[in-house]
Amino acid sequence: MAKIVILSCKKIRDIHCVSCIKCFKAMKEREGEFERYKNEDLEVVAMGDCGDCPGLAMPKLALINDLAKQYGRDFDTVHIGTCIVKAGATAACPINIDRLKEMIEKKMNKKVVVGTHNY
Repeated sequence: MAKIVILSCKKIRDIHCVSCIKCFKAMKEREGEFERYKNEDLEVVAMGDCGDCPGLAMPKLALINDLAKQYGRDFDTVHIGTCIVKAGATAACPINIDRLKEMIEKKMNKKVVVGTHNY
Protein backbone atom coordinates (compact mmCIF):
# COMPACT_ATOMS: atom_id res chain seq x y z
CA MET A 1 0.00 0.00 0.00
CA ALA A 2 1.26 3.45 -0.91
CA LYS A 3 1.09 5.94 1.97
CA ILE A 4 1.31 9.52 0.83
CA VAL A 5 1.35 13.12 2.00
CA ILE A 6 0.16 15.90 -0.27
CA LEU A 7 1.58 19.41 0.04
CA SER A 8 -0.64 22.13 -1.37
CA CYS A 9 -0.18 25.85 -1.89
CA LYS A 10 -1.46 27.78 1.12
CA LYS A 11 -2.52 30.72 -1.03
CA ILE A 12 -4.40 28.65 -3.62
CA ARG A 13 -5.93 25.96 -1.40
CA ASP A 14 -9.60 26.67 -0.71
CA ILE A 15 -9.54 29.73 -2.97
CA HIS A 16 -8.92 28.43 -6.45
CA CYS A 17 -9.26 24.72 -5.72
CA VAL A 18 -11.92 24.47 -3.05
CA SER A 19 -11.26 21.67 -0.54
CA CYS A 20 -8.78 19.99 -2.87
CA ILE A 21 -11.63 18.26 -4.71
CA LYS A 22 -9.47 17.92 -7.82
CA CYS A 23 -6.79 15.97 -5.92
CA PHE A 24 -9.36 13.66 -4.35
CA LYS A 25 -11.06 13.08 -7.72
CA ALA A 26 -7.72 12.23 -9.36
CA MET A 27 -6.87 9.87 -6.47
CA LYS A 28 -10.17 8.04 -6.72
CA GLU A 29 -9.96 7.69 -10.49
CA ARG A 30 -6.16 7.09 -10.50
CA GLU A 31 -5.60 9.95 -12.93
CA GLY A 32 -2.68 12.30 -13.35
CA GLU A 33 0.22 11.53 -11.04
CA PHE A 34 -1.98 9.10 -9.10
CA GLU A 35 -2.09 6.75 -12.08
CA ARG A 36 1.12 5.20 -10.69
CA TYR A 37 -1.03 3.65 -7.92
CA LYS A 38 -3.59 2.05 -10.25
CA ASN A 39 -2.69 -1.46 -9.10
CA GLU A 40 -2.33 -0.81 -5.39
CA ASP A 41 -4.18 0.61 -2.45
CA LEU A 42 -3.55 4.24 -1.63
CA GLU A 43 -3.77 5.91 1.75
CA VAL A 44 -3.55 9.65 2.28
CA VAL A 45 -1.73 9.96 5.60
CA ALA A 46 -1.79 13.76 5.64
CA MET A 47 -2.66 16.71 3.48
CA GLY A 48 -1.14 20.03 4.40
CA ASP A 49 -0.05 23.28 2.91
CA CYS A 50 3.43 24.53 2.09
CA GLY A 51 3.64 26.78 5.15
CA ASP A 52 3.01 29.95 3.10
CA CYS A 53 5.43 32.28 1.36
CA PRO A 54 8.37 32.77 1.30
CA GLY A 55 8.58 29.01 1.23
CA LEU A 56 8.39 27.21 4.54
CA ALA A 57 7.67 23.82 3.03
CA MET A 58 10.54 21.96 4.71
CA PRO A 59 9.72 23.08 8.28
CA LYS A 60 6.04 22.33 7.63
CA LEU A 61 6.83 18.89 6.22
CA ALA A 62 9.15 18.20 9.17
CA LEU A 63 6.20 18.86 11.51
CA ILE A 64 3.96 16.57 9.46
CA ASN A 65 6.68 13.90 9.54
CA ASP A 66 7.12 14.16 13.32
CA LEU A 67 3.37 13.91 13.96
CA ALA A 68 3.00 11.02 11.51
CA LYS A 69 5.69 9.07 13.38
CA GLN A 70 4.24 9.98 16.77
CA TYR A 71 0.84 8.64 15.78
CA GLY A 72 2.06 5.56 13.90
CA ARG A 73 1.11 7.01 10.50
CA ASP A 74 4.40 6.99 8.61
CA PHE A 75 4.37 7.69 4.88
CA ASP A 76 6.66 6.86 1.99
CA THR A 77 5.83 9.45 -0.67
CA VAL A 78 5.27 13.20 -0.79
CA HIS A 79 3.25 14.66 -3.63
CA ILE A 80 3.97 18.30 -4.35
CA GLY A 81 0.53 19.48 -5.38
CA THR A 82 -0.29 20.73 -8.84
CA CYS A 83 -1.31 23.99 -7.16
CA ILE A 84 2.29 24.55 -6.03
CA VAL A 85 3.56 23.70 -9.51
CA LYS A 86 1.12 26.19 -11.06
CA ALA A 87 1.93 28.86 -8.47
CA GLY A 88 5.58 28.62 -9.46
CA ALA A 89 4.76 28.90 -13.14
CA THR A 90 2.15 31.66 -12.98
CA ALA A 91 2.25 33.51 -9.67
CA ALA A 92 5.92 34.03 -8.78
CA CYS A 93 5.89 31.43 -6.00
CA PRO A 94 9.35 31.46 -4.40
CA ILE A 95 9.55 27.67 -4.04
CA ASN A 96 12.14 26.05 -6.28
CA ILE A 97 10.39 22.74 -6.87
CA ASP A 98 13.49 20.88 -8.04
CA ARG A 99 15.41 22.00 -4.94
CA LEU A 100 12.47 21.16 -2.64
CA LYS A 101 12.21 17.70 -4.20
CA GLU A 102 15.93 17.13 -3.69
CA MET A 103 15.82 18.30 -0.05
CA ILE A 104 12.85 16.07 0.81
CA GLU A 105 14.52 13.05 -0.77
CA LYS A 106 17.88 13.65 0.91
CA LYS A 107 16.88 14.98 4.33
CA MET A 108 13.70 12.97 4.89
CA ASN A 109 14.42 9.89 2.80
CA LYS A 110 10.99 10.08 1.16
CA LYS A 111 10.07 9.59 -2.47
CA VAL A 112 8.77 12.78 -4.10
CA VAL A 113 6.27 13.09 -6.93
CA VAL A 114 5.85 16.50 -8.53
CA GLY A 115 2.17 17.09 -9.25
CA THR A 116 -1.13 15.51 -8.43
CA HIS A 117 -3.54 15.90 -11.35
CA ASN A 118 -3.88 17.47 -14.78
CA TYR A 119 -7.04 19.52 -14.22
